[in-house]
Amino acid sequence: MKRLQTIQELNQEISDSDKIVLVPTMGALHVGHFTLIKQAIEKAKQYGDNGKVAVSIFVNPIQFDRAVDLDSYPQPIEADLAHCERLGVDYAFTPDSSEIYHSDRSIHVSEDSLSSLLCGATRPGHFDGVCTVITKLFNLFQPAAAIFGLKDYQQLAIIKRLARDLNFRTEVMGGETVREESGLAMSSRNVGLTEASKAQAPAIRSAMLAAKAVYDRGETSADRILAAFRLHLAKHAPLSKIDYLECVCASTLQALKEVDKPAVIATAVFFKQVRLIDNIIL
Repeated sequence: MKRLQTIQELNQEISDSDKIVLVPTMGALHVGHFTLIKQAIEKAKQYGDNGKVAVSIFVNPIQFDRAVDLDSYPQPIEADLAHCERLGVDYAFTPDSSEIYHSDRSIHVSEDSLSSLLCGATRPGHFDGVCTVITKLFNLFQPAAAIFGLKDYQQLAIIKRLARDLNFRTEVMGGETVREESGLAMSSRNVGLTEASKAQAPAIRSAMLAAKAVYDRGETSADRILAAFRLHLAKHAPLSKIDYLECVCASTLQALKEVDKPAVIATAVFFKQVRLIDNIIL
């Protein structure tokens, strides 16, 4: 595996014949990331000898809306590189912020439809930061494919729209959410949970299942479906605080009053300063 820390190194190493499968991450790699990397390796095999897997490890400062969140984000770079080496990654791109952003930068990329609710509503500027850095990574790597986790359903939908609207020749793929035995979605943020919060956090998933059970019994009112989530979470996770909870159209991500089309329940929940997201498809 080759570690690339500058754009110059990347440009010298990546050839026009390479078919790159990119896994963008912010590091603190865990089993969820490993699953995405393994999916990337299988995808790269489709391109024969030209298939290469690249993992970017970059804590993107412009997608954080809270300074405390950025400052506390784990960055175990040596462990991350060891994981990439073990899994068989070809390139690990680990730039500094100054390598990605000029001090007088004045251009950003934004999306103004899919990002109007959910994380886009509660984290101002977040998806501008995501869209800007992904545009940069797509320009730098020119990947044949890129893989993102379905845990962040909204992010995946926005990046698919980004690739479509800006005509990137990149296949944007989703990787299934990987969960701990408790049902809690794996996240780099989980390490920040206290013991008490870690014990209650799996209630996010069980509350999702409780809401889906109401839908599966024939309920179509989004308010009543979401009420089942709130009731379950309040009972089993009193330390939690809901940041947002929405039932949205699976394609447009607009809020639904009646679930009469494919839909997604999406939530963000705080346990003190740790913000966890999850979703379930109806």
